Amino acid sequence: MVPGTVVGALGARAPGRTVPERKATMEDVLRPVIVFGGAIVVSFVLAWAVDRLLARLDARHPETPMWGLLRRGRIPLQAVLFVALVSGFFGSTHLIKDHRETVDRWLTIILIAAAAWLILRVLAAITETIATRYAGATSDPARGRRVRTQLTLIQRLVTTVVTVIAAAAVLLQFPGMRTFGTSMLASAGVLGIVAGIAAQSTLGNLFAGLSIAFGDMVRIGDEVVVDGEMGTVDEITVSYLVILTWDERRVTMPVSYFTSKPFENWSRGGPQQTGTVYLQLDHAAPIAELRAKAEELIRASDEWDGRNWSVVVTDSTPSSIEVRVAMTARTSGDLWTLRCAVREQLLTWLNEKHPYALPGIRSIPAAKHL
Repeated sequence: MVPGTVVGALGARAPGRTVPERKATMEDVLRPVIVFGGAIVVSFVLAWAVDRLLARLDARHPETPMWGLLRRGRIPLQAVLFVALVSGFFGSTHLIKDHRETVDRWLTIILIAAAAWLILRVLAAITETIATRYAGATSDPARGRRVRTQLTLIQRLVTTVVTVIAAAAVLLQFPGMRTFGTSMLASAGVLGIVAGIAAQSTLGNLFAGLSIAFGDMVRIGDEVVVDGEMGTVDEITVSYLVILTWDERRVTMPVSYFTSKPFENWSRGGPQQTGTVYLQLDHAAPIAELRAKAEELIRASDEWDGRNWSVVVTDSTPSSIEVRVAMTARTSGDLWTLRCAVREQLLTWLNEKHPYALPGIRSIPAAKHL
């Protein structure tokens, strides 16, 4: 017998017999537990160390909120570190090797979500820091509001882009979604036309929001009058704008309105304003005494900014005359208070001292007032 024949006969598998599968040992069970447990502990320690470092920097530099805001990214940072550590060591475990594709997919999904979350946290910290430092450095509140408006819109636009990219990256991890995406690309021409028509209003609002932010048309904190509603701009997004009215109602309007229709912006060019009070009086009203009384009331008011005031007769009818009392104030709120106070006090003074000056139905000729 040839020597190699025995070896070949012994090494050959008998027909119908299979090689027994390798049984999982205690080491194969403990190794994944050690890998995952160790990754959790190490990522927690590293994230805690970074958080302590940021806390010290925040205490040493109170002039900037950057370091304190960055501490909000501790959880997404811990998730990124955990996935990185597991991805580096899980290949050495036999149990996980049998499911490597599934584990790889879910680790990638967690990494994408955690990275997007971390990017958004860092972006929010940078945006808030720039807005705060600029507001403290400039003496013009209007410029500070303009910068904050621009930064807010940029942050929301980047947030939308990052969210869409992260969601697309997650969907591409599933083979079924890849097939769906390939079939969708085959009809991209038709879908592009349909999407363009459907998103026309949305895209219009998006570009209108960017135009508002960088065109300095309206800013957060501006006092505006839109469709007869007077209020303060409370929030600006890439698609809509929220106005807080004096009675604490919130009016939501598309940003495209502000690029296509006229509106009043009382804060543009400075918060100071000129207001008026109109009085309908009798022809016999003492205009000179009324002018002196109006000057006294306006100068005694804390809301008057000292710039200007006037009392003039602006119109006349067969039964009455129209008197306009004009005054200036630092802000629209002060102006509203000043106008209400002057109107009330002038009417009270006329009713007490010159009641004949108030309009009414005359039945007999008015006697000359002595």
